[in-house]
Amino acid sequence: MAFVVTEPCIKCKYTDCVSQCPVDCFHEGPNFLAIDPDECIDCGVCVDECPVSAIMDAGDVPPEQAPFIELNARLAKTWPVIVATRAPLEGADTAAKQTGKFAELALT
Repeated sequence: MAFVVTEPCIKCKYTDCVSQCPVDCFHEGPNFLAIDPDECIDCGVCVDECPVSAIMDAGDVPPEQAPFIELNARLAKTWPVIVATRAPLEGADTAAKQTGKFAELALT
């Protein structure tokens, strides 16, 4: 099972996880990151690097976050690969405490 980026990443986009990935499976969108399940080698290195606990094993994703499994796969096909750490989005610390952010996910 691949790892999945879930809702806590929306509007935060901390990239601490990206530089740790040995296979460059992260893809960057406007306000969210996605993991390509075909590239992910299930090493789990990224999980502990995420300051908002947005990354989890697809097999452990709770039902309310299940849409993110398909979403990561779909977005990774169109978004560019990101391999270097960047500054989080402005307001990331505030956004990290928010829930129910799915409607704020920017797809383009």
